Amino acid sequence: MKIFIITFLLSLALQFALASVKEEITATEYIENLNKEIARRNYLERESSWAYASNINDENERQKNEVAADVAKFMKEAATDLQKFNWQTFKSENLRRQFKKLTKLEYAALSEADYAEYLSVMSTMESNFARVRVCDYKNATKCDLSLDPEIQDIISTSRDPEELKYYWREFYDKAGTAVREPYEKYVELNTKAAKLNNFTSGAELWLDEYEDDTIEQQLEEIFDELRPLYQQVHGYVRHRLRQFYGNDVVSEKGPIPMHLLGNMWAQQWSSIADIISPFPDKPLIDVTDEMVAQGYTPLKMFQMGDDFFQSLNLTKVPQDFWDKSILVKPDDGRDLICHASAWDFYLVDDVRIKQCTRVTMNQLFTAHHELGHIQYYLQYQHLPFVYRTGANPGFHEAVGDVLSLSVSTPKHLESIGLLKNYERDEEALIKQLFLTALDKIVFLPFAFTMDKYRWALFRGEVDKKDWNCAFWKLREEYSGIEPPVVRTENDFDAPAKYHVSADVEYLRYLVSFIIQFQFYKSACIKAGQYDPTNPELALDNCDIYGSFEAGQAFKNVLSLGASKPWPDALEAFNGERTMSGKAIAEYFEPLRIWLEEENQKNNVHIGWTTSDKCDSS
Repeated sequence: MKIFIITFLLSLALQFALASVKEEITATEYIENLNKEIARRNYLERESSWAYASNINDENERQKNEVAADVAKFMKEAATDLQKFNWQTFKSENLRRQFKKLTKLEYAALSEADYAEYLSVMSTMESNFARVRVCDYKNATKCDLSLDPEIQDIISTSRDPEELKYYWREFYDKAGTAVREPYEKYVELNTKAAKLNNFTSGAELWLDEYEDDTIEQQLEEIFDELRPLYQQVHGYVRHRLRQFYGNDVVSEKGPIPMHLLGNMWAQQWSSIADIISPFPDKPLIDVTDEMVAQGYTPLKMFQMGDDFFQSLNLTKVPQDFWDKSILVKPDDGRDLICHASAWDFYLVDDVRIKQCTRVTMNQLFTAHHELGHIQYYLQYQHLPFVYRTGANPGFHEAVGDVLSLSVSTPKHLESIGLLKNYERDEEALIKQLFLTALDKIVFLPFAFTMDKYRWALFRGEVDKKDWNCAFWKLREEYSGIEPPVVRTENDFDAPAKYHVSADVEYLRYLVSFIIQFQFYKSACIKAGQYDPTNPELALDNCDIYGSFEAGQAFKNVLSLGASKPWPDALEAFNGERTMSGKAIAEYFEPLRIWLEEENQKNNVHIGWTTSDKCDSS
């Protein structure tokens, strides 16, 4: 009897095992076909989105929303089918990972009516942002100034505080305050979608992409490590702005009025380097005039970026890229989203960039950054659709920025004939590091607050009546900046940043600005361009152009796409498995030492007092 029972149980176990194997084989075939179908449908969705972003009109908006709704409906049906499989028990880790990713529906989990409303709300906010026009400060009859390029050019070059204040207020009122009502509806739908995906809020839905429950705490700790350097930069800049504008415009100890910082959102301050940089007798590296003199065009700028990737033995961009991209703002009067963006159409070799490129040094760096996205698309296009994305959202942003760090070095700019008669001594080193810090270090608190603010809204931690001042409180707390005029709860300023209006998670940029220095340091060592014991091979002047070794390291991580958790991808590049602020601190260490001495010598106040520029009453 005992033998019979054992035999019977073994037979049942064998049948169950065979059934499980059969189910897994069936699931493998199903998921392979599903990936192909999702890619096909997403191609159609990308085409309609491209048409709308390139030419904003009612018909393109209608088609875009119609296709997006069809894709969402299909994804919801597919997710229901996927749940019929007992995928959590599959032996294949790869198969379990694909099922898990494809059952996460995000906004597609909404009801058909709610999803249609979500699309409508997003179209309202995005089109409002793209269509903002303001009147000329000096000519009230000329009212066709758009953010890119006219307003941005004025914000970055004008040194008239009243003119800057005017454009700041006009833009924020039209790009932010105008969409308060749709933004409230967006937050409501975001929360509903998150809960349908079994997350407590949209914050947790976004953070899930990082596959690490401690990601918030890790970033807080890294930011705390780098905060002293930021405060030294902030104190020095405020001191120099007081010297330039006077005490009536810039206070000794308060937050910096953000309209003076050369950027509409005060996210990077390099545009005012000419009035705040140390060692004014030393030339500021800006090769824009030389680019113009040499007849640079937007096309040439992207060709140079493509050449850089090819020099690393990476993939040349396909002909479709050149045929289908928009690299210059069209002059036919159409409205379009000018914000630089790279696009993957989920076919083979169909990748594009849309950028209203101008011939400037910073735009040259942006071209390399966007081509970094393109290279990522090309390296993982052999993978199933579900894996055709970055290891985490920050990886995608970091790739191009590593190249931008290399391209912006005096060594590389000299090698391509744009920088001439440059003498790299101690003062030149500090000045160049300072210029880089105005972009890289200054950006960190800005990037953090963009999502800390939205997390708080998604989690219901801020009453609607306090939404606007909560935004400015975070900007003050982390960045030490304030608006140029008093804002109230009648205003609504966060959506004046494109990514907020467009529902683009921003933590990716913070993660990118941290890990890009980890990538860069490792790539420089592989290229034989960095040796901490050799002043001739300094990290801040490392050019990885032409290094097949660095290129292979990139290929190792890019070709993985999202098929592995991001610590595995990071390890494939440099052997590390955690994010760290050590590489970025090492890069800027000479500047930190100099700033501390300089600020102490000039009795510069470090830190800032509380702002009074948002009245919630």
